Amino acid sequence: MNDKVKRNRPTDETADTTPIVRMERVNKHFGELHVMRDIDLSVAPGEVVVIIGASGSGKSTLIRCVNGLEPFQSGRIEVDGNTLSPNGASGKSLQAVRTEVGMVFQQFNLFPHLSIRDNVTLAPRKVRGWTRQQADDTARRLLERVGIIDQADKFPGQLSGGQQQRVALARALAMEPRLMLFDEPTSALDPEMIGEVLDAMRELANDGMTMMIVTHEMGFAREVADRVVFVHNGQIVEQGPPAALFDTPQHDRTQAFLSRVLKH
Repeated sequence: MNDKVKRNRPTDETADTTPIVRMERVNKHFGELHVMRDIDLSVAPGEVVVIIGASGSGKSTLIRCVNGLEPFQSGRIEVDGNTLSPNGASGKSLQAVRTEVGMVFQQFNLFPHLSIRDNVTLAPRKVRGWTRQQADDTARRLLERVGIIDQADKFPGQLSGGQQQRVALARALAMEPRLMLFDEPTSALDPEMIGEVLDAMRELANDGMTMMIVTHEMGFAREVADRVVFVHNGQIVEQGPPAALFDTPQHDRTQAFLSRVLKH
């Protein structure tokens, strides 16, 4: 599928255009390894930003810093009006970010001893303080949305990898986040299961969800992204609309990367 996903976004000119994510000169080290170098990046409400690059380039670290899973050493990150401090300082801002940002990882990270329904309802009940009925109603709606309502009473071990990843997506959405982060959500899946997860993500993009996606699925990136960001050695080398970046990349490093991943 090569057609761009059509967004269902509000056309109200008074809609807030303040960036949901703002990163300013963010630096991150793992010991002597400098994995993020003066990262400047903003994400607008409703925007889908896809981050690409070779393994080890710093893309996953970048989005993990956005929700406070990784501390950073210098710079500034603001998420939905909450400022994250360097060096992993905790506090109300970190708690607010964790509440308002959903994340889907490479691994599913489901609780194996809980049913699919209970995996989805746990956080809204514990964090949001919802009643069991509120959480159950939301879980039913989201499991229907990702196409696995018939699996609600099963346990994660009884589902395929693609089904488990869609449960992880429903679980993240159950918190009604303002921003969704995806860290290579299809990399642990068998090829035949990748499509069903990407289809669920396409629907989110169509609905106007603000998303930051790290992926190696270049066709998907071209289809859903408003902007593609190419990261190399911890730096943003080039970014732009997918048609421009994929068809006429300006930087030689971008050209070299795309020539490798698109040659087939």
